[in-house]
Amino acid sequence: MVETLNTFAFDWMLTAVSLWIASHIFRGIKFSSSGALIVAALLLGFANALVRPVLILLTLPLTILTLGFFLLVINALMILLVSKLVTGFKVAGFWTALFASIFVSLLSMVLASILGDTFGTPPPPMLPSSGGTWL
Repeated sequence: MVETLNTFAFDWMLTAVSLWIASHIFRGIKFSSSGALIVAALLLGFANALVRPVLILLTLPLTILTLGFFLLVINALMILLVSKLVTGFKVAGFWTALFASIFVSLLSMVLASILGDTFGTPPPPMLPSSGGTWL
């Protein structure tokens, strides 16, 4: 239970930091306060955990037809949804949300790989360098 809570808090922190950096890079993303940033990161995590899988399932034929690129649209829609729900979080439009979602995803992944050991989260698995048997 504690490990799950630590992982949740770690992911929440990574999302918040990534959103904060994205708001400084993309002109179309604004936070009115740090509270809005924290709530937006929390809601984005919940939207990605609850709403996104349903959208992926409903749009599966389109996702397959576009070779997975429609998932980028779904990610942008999650950011737009959160911006509509959080009063202090503003996103200028779809294209800003699309590029910001790509940036936030990549930055969160990079930060997680760098900070994984620091916060008790295991780093991504590495391939064996030599020897070993592959089954």
